[in-house]
Amino acid sequence: MSDEAATVLGIDIGGTKMAAAIVSADGEILTKDLIRTPPGGADQVFAALAELIRRVQGDLHPAAVGIGSAGPLDQQHGLVSPVNIAGWRNFPLVDRVRALVGDVPVTLGVDGHCFALGEYWTGAGRNVDTLLGIVVSTGVGAGIVVDGKPLLGQSGNAAHLGHVVVDLDGEPCACGSYGCVETYASGPRMVARAKRRGWRSHEDVDAAVLSADAAAGDEIALAIFDDGAQALAAGIVATAVTVDLTTVVIGGGVAKAGPVLFDPVQRWVKRLAQLPFVTDLTVEPAQLDNAGLLGAARLGWDSLQAPMGARVAGVPTEVNALS
Repeated sequence: MSDEAATVLGIDIGGTKMAAAIVSADGEILTKDLIRTPPGGADQVFAALAELIRRVQGDLHPAAVGIGSAGPLDQQHGLVSPVNIAGWRNFPLVDRVRALVGDVPVTLGVDGHCFALGEYWTGAGRNVDTLLGIVVSTGVGAGIVVDGKPLLGQSGNAAHLGHVVVDLDGEPCACGSYGCVETYASGPRMVARAKRRGWRSHEDVDAAVLSADAAAGDEIALAIFDDGAQALAAGIVATAVTVDLTTVVIGGGVAKAGPVLFDPVQRWVKRLAQLPFVTDLTVEPAQLDNAGLLGAARLGWDSLQAPMGARVAGVPTEVNALS
């Protein structure tokens, strides 16, 4: 196999940053770069992504492209409408990327799905068949891998654990609902709730400062992390009893808090997971710094293995001429 055929292009798109990498068949990142996601309209945001892709791709011609994007998205038509990228609403990302890189399979997936797939492929989940992967950062995203394949759902948006309602009388969420996991466990929402309780109320601080104060014993910070952990645990257990899984991997910026987050999450999971088939539920930190990027690349590799006309992560690899 030639060098060109032995690589895929993985792309990871979020509201804060965009990353791209050339990845080999065994999950090795050969070249990588990232940029901050720019503000602006649809074309301005894509122009920045296009320049990033050109820099990473160089003279190579990858055999396929896998894209992980913040959702929601329309996998069937290759459209994205990320909540945290205001300029993209029903943006034809798959078509635009294909026009840029050439006529190769371009596969689109939710960023949380790609995180889970990346950890399954080469990270904390590589020795299990089924896992739940969660990203706790500016939001709470998730993905489920079952028997080595991402669980997509009808629209490709399955496993939006951050928007599982855990408090019927809870705060409004950006999604339009109330009391979602994300309203308690995401970094910005934890900081906002801590400030309302009097923690560093006049300072420009973030979740990293909140976690440092919690580790130092600050009572308000500890209480906020416990609330967030309880919400996460409720979402984890609800997902586990629905899908029947026992392995959970958590990554993202807030997960860098370490025991401040994981100790109460594990305590609450143990309290809430009472049915016999989830009493052995394990929660562990992610092992990869680039899980989402590697998971996106894995989507690209999987598209090359799919039979003609098969749907890979919701995007047809070849359109039937009779359809």
